[in-house]
Amino acid sequence: MPTILITGANRGLGLEFARQYLTEGYTVIAACRAPGAAHALQQLERGSGGALSLLEVDVANTASVKRAAAGVRSPTIDILVNCAGIIGAHGQTISALDYNDWLQVLEVNLLGPARMCEAFLERVAQSERRLILTITSGMGSLADNTSGGSIPYRTSKAAVNMLMRTAAIDLEPRGITCILLNPGWVKTDMGGPNAKLSPGESVGAMRRLIAKLGPQDSGRFYNYDGREYPW
Repeated sequence: MPTILITGANRGLGLEFARQYLTEGYTVIAACRAPGAAHALQQLERGSGGALSLLEVDVANTASVKRAAAGVRSPTIDILVNCAGIIGAHGQTISALDYNDWLQVLEVNLLGPARMCEAFLERVAQSERRLILTITSGMGSLADNTSGGSIPYRTSKAAVNMLMRTAAIDLEPRGITCILLNPGWVKTDMGGPNAKLSPGESVGAMRRLIAKLGPQDSGRFYNYDGREYPW
């Protein structure tokens, strides 16, 4: 069966991706910073019959990503899902910026996917599916920004959009498809209790879209429901 590697798999969308792809019969590598404290993931692992394995990785740390890549036994990764992300401190406008916080948001949301793509590039290239997915946000859309605020988060997502758009061009000769996905407003720790979608609804919709994606879609920015999102 195909192998999928998911970052940020200890909670929210990452955990739901792991749960749904496990149910679908995938071999799942569930990556997070502290697997020992990821109780929901541990429970999934115990019931997976060996189909799910935990991987310790801090996407904000290059050495950690390299160690993680060296520790993965699978020779191929069919789908790499860059799901780890943070929103940063609230209330950050142009007159109230915390630059250290902003740098940390960029480390996780922008450089994290870059590190993972580089570290696992050869395994993705040798797989059958050859697909890299990065979970972005509508808040990274220039065209859709009508409310302002959240500067660290918005800029990190706009930047990762450009990263993956460029990676799609650079990796086209190797047959690797790179896609950006907006999961919608989801009831997670980040999205809050007033969000419109449950993790199951969001991931279920994205999974149906992912099943249809191919090289012709590389470099595109999709909403969870399959519509293309404005840059």
